[in-house]
Amino acid sequence: MEQNGEGKMELTKEKDKKNKICKRCKVDYSPSLNDPISCRFHPSFFVCRRHDDQKRYYELGPDDPPYAAKFYDCCGAEDPEASGCTTGFHVSYDDDQ
Repeated sequence: MEQNGEGKMELTKEKDKKNKICKRCKVDYSPSLNDPISCRFHPSFFVCRRHDDQKRYYELGPDDPPYAAKFYDCCGAEDPEASGCTTGFHVSYDDDQ
């Protein structure tokens, strides 16, 4: 390992060549191809409660309590596998360090 500034730059470039896993969408991505629309994710949680707007009708099963609406709190999507409602840069687990 070199002690000069050039050696550190080489290590940084080498590290950026490795693919990373995105914390938000769990996709394996290349940092060199990361752009503002690379990651599609939900910025909120999938919840089980009454919907705030009270205008939406939910198909509840016969055994479901009346408050058992399940949806993403950010966009109202009712499918837990729905594609994200927001896009942005991928965020790696390595970015926290």
